[in-house]
Amino acid sequence: MGELTKLPNIGKELEKQLNQVGVETIDQLKHIGSRQAWLNIKSIDPSACYNRLCALEGAIQGIRWHYLPEENKKELKDFYESFKI
Repeated sequence: MGELTKLPNIGKELEKQLNQVGVETIDQLKHIGSRQAWLNIKSIDPSACYNRLCALEGAIQGIRWHYLPEENKKELKDFYESFKI
């Protein structure tokens, strides 16, 4: 396991996906943000879901995604919904 699994919500599978899309460090993840990281993952895994998006945002904020403020969750939900087919 690498550096990213030190963050909340990031297990070895999500870290593997992040690595596949070129994100290997915490700073890289913070730089591109949860939305772009999720879009990059979705390009290699069409099953990328809303929970994964929230997990990425929570990781960046340093908290479990369940504890994201409701406003953040709503913004992420709106973003996620805009990509549903």
